[in-house]
Amino acid sequence: MRLFSRNKKRHSHEHCLLMLEVPRTNDKKELAAEQMLAALHGILRSKRELRTSGTLQEHISLEVVAIGQRIRFYIWTPKHLQAFVEGQVYAQYPTVQIYEQTEDYADRQLKNSVIYSAELQLIDNETLPIKTFPSFEVDPLAAITATLAKLNKEDEEMWIQIMARPIPDDWHRRGARMVNRIRGGRGLMGGAGGSSINYAGQMFGALTKPPNQAGGGEGVKAPELSERDKSRISEIEKKSTKLGYQVKIRLLYAGHDQHTARLRLQALVGAFKQFNTTNLNGFEARQASFSHDRVGEYKTRHFIEKGFILNIEELASLFHLPHTTVETPNIVWATTKTAEPPPNIPIQLPGSEQDISLFGVTNFRGDNTVFGAQRVDRDRHFYILGQTGTGKSGALELLTLSDIYYDQGFAVIDPHGDYAQHVLAFIPERRVDDVVYFNPADREYPIGFNPLEVTDPTLKGHISSELVGVLKRMFAESWGPRLEYILRYTLLALLDYPNSTMLDITRMLTDRKFRAEVVTYVDDPVVRSFWTTEFASWNDKFASEAVAPVLNKVGAFTANPMIRNIIGQPKSTFNLRQIMDEGKILIVNLSRGLMGEDNAGILGAMMVIKIQLTAMSRADMPMSERRPFYLYVDEFQNFATDSFATILSEARKYALNLTVANQYISQMEQPVRDAVFGNVGTIMSFRVSPDDAPFLQKYFEPQFESADLIQQHSRFFVISMMINDEKAPPFSAKTLNLPAPPADQSARIIELSRQRYARDKTEVEALIRRTAGLTPVEAKPASQPAPNTPSLDLPRNRPSGRLGKVASSLLRNVATPSDEKKRRRTRRGKRGGTHNRQGSRPGAQASRTN
Repeated sequence: MRLFSRNKKRHSHEHCLLMLEVPRTNDKKELAAEQMLAALHGILRSKRELRTSGTLQEHISLEVVAIGQRIRFYIWTPKHLQAFVEGQVYAQYPTVQIYEQTEDYADRQLKNSVIYSAELQLIDNETLPIKTFPSFEVDPLAAITATLAKLNKEDEEMWIQIMARPIPDDWHRRGARMVNRIRGGRGLMGGAGGSSINYAGQMFGALTKPPNQAGGGEGVKAPELSERDKSRISEIEKKSTKLGYQVKIRLLYAGHDQHTARLRLQALVGAFKQFNTTNLNGFEARQASFSHDRVGEYKTRHFIEKGFILNIEELASLFHLPHTTVETPNIVWATTKTAEPPPNIPIQLPGSEQDISLFGVTNFRGDNTVFGAQRVDRDRHFYILGQTGTGKSGALELLTLSDIYYDQGFAVIDPHGDYAQHVLAFIPERRVDDVVYFNPADREYPIGFNPLEVTDPTLKGHISSELVGVLKRMFAESWGPRLEYILRYTLLALLDYPNSTMLDITRMLTDRKFRAEVVTYVDDPVVRSFWTTEFASWNDKFASEAVAPVLNKVGAFTANPMIRNIIGQPKSTFNLRQIMDEGKILIVNLSRGLMGEDNAGILGAMMVIKIQLTAMSRADMPMSERRPFYLYVDEFQNFATDSFATILSEARKYALNLTVANQYISQMEQPVRDAVFGNVGTIMSFRVSPDDAPFLQKYFEPQFESADLIQQHSRFFVISMMINDEKAPPFSAKTLNLPAPPADQSARIIELSRQRYARDKTEVEALIRRTAGLTPVEAKPASQPAPNTPSLDLPRNRPSGRLGKVASSLLRNVATPSDEKKRRRTRRGKRGGTHNRQGSRPGAQASRTN
């Protein structure tokens, strides 16, 4: 009854199950487990303390479990010992990952129809040792895990529970008594875990011997020991030199037929028989049963019996974490390594919430500290890298949420659309009026965005250079120096012309009257000279060939009605400088699926440039008055030109803080790559490709290697972070869970944004016709093809040397010839008319002058 009450009190304690994962490169072998068990022996309490408290000595359970064709390692421990147990595991396995399980695998309701369980017990007296790891040429764990790996069905599972309770050193005296018995020729006595048959045989032999042999009385010389007895004495003494545990080993198989159950459990018992030695000790299975009632003992790790004694070397032979020599499939390895966060990691303190952008929680050795980036460090910029689905967008959203709720100004440029929509859903009621929602796919209500709009005349040169850079990046394969030369002078001229737009580029090159009007506004003598002297001197053929590439490239972009209705408006309908200075929100949804990859790339790059130049225009105010503005760009390589280095290096001066993300390093051109890794303060890496990992490794050494970056779980990352304007050592963490959005104001925000910043499509098209000199085209019903008439299959690739439709339709009146050339052309035209009447090819001369 007393034993029952102790047991009841003991099991009133809470317990926890810890899952252990080591990396595939773990080189800590059985000796590490032995040292761990020696340290865990420290949970031993004195007999007096146990009597006073009326409880039993706590025990732990070392477990290897195969479920769903996955082999995992666990330690079950009383909750109040969790920190101590974890500390000793970490001490011997520095790279181990320990996860406290929210659900115990043994507490599940097993759906298997067959449960087959057994216990392992020692064959002989517990003072005799089993075979231990120093005697093995290969890791003994390999045979056990290989048996578990043979479960070939998802619904098969096997459990190994090795319950171990530390015991005082007085068990060593038991070994000493056994040694004396052997030396006296009396053999071993059966003991806990020993064989009762062997013990009965020993007793019968003692009773039938003469008194002088049976008792070993005085004056009788001790018998000479056999080699077998000498070996036993040596091994018993060796076992008794180490700390001991009382142990109980349980095995369980769950499946669907008894025949398979017997075979599986027999194979597992066979794997444990590798520890058997002929002259010493070993294991055998007992109490095999198909009873489902036995499962309860596995769930509670019930252990009040005496069990049998194993020392720490024996126990470490049975249970240790896998290392590099174990080749068994299906073992769950740690896919990444963790590293300790710096002691000054930014955490949110009362009253400082607005100063930190929270986004992560550390995961080093159970330390789950919520942290973020200090706003004072974010002016050194933030780079996020990782494959698709690893957590980049979640990290962007977390950083953005901090800006939303602490009234910061920011812009989001998203080429997918999901990120933009998620941010929109998080806008609270009090910030609805702050939002400008720019969605080019909203064709009925286009927002005006004019990249050529000049708000600061000193930045005209920057605007032309950046716009040339955008188009050059998009059309790099067919770019040439002459194309760039003409385009640059075209933009420089149009920047002096009032209300010019991107649509005027083609007019400038094809409309003489418009070009002459623009030139009258040009102040720069070099630009004026180009148009009045150099361009005017080109003959028709040369001019046509020169401007055709420009018309093709720009015309392809401006010909799209959706794009034209946005960039064709002379005045932008939103004020970027006001958005920055007043802490407003700009959300740019450039969904490539809705507007096309090239259109999204060009428009996004122009928006990035416009934001950069707007930030630079804040040079007219004191630095202390420049309100921080945060720019988030997902898949930023789509919008980054070669001048991106300038943005990263100069933006800090103007309080423009960038956070950029992409999937692969190879997506960036070399100048952009150099700019990112040369100027960004914080680098955050989720799982990356094998091609990127070696390059990134140097930014996270020595804490992390290439393999660690490749094998990370989703939402786990490593980070090299700026803290107090200094580079902190790299460490590991996981992104915070995103909260549920508040009442969704998206529909209301979109409607308000339309009312304030967009125009009706019909109104915009009428405006563009007036300002761009276009005439409306009457719609005519399309002619219907005759029934069963096949359609013409257009060639996939246009033959080289041919002009595109856009260019060929515009190449008229390209250049203004001199008066002398006009007179010569007039005379040739008259002669040509005479020859026509004489049978010459009609239009031969006309084709040269048009």
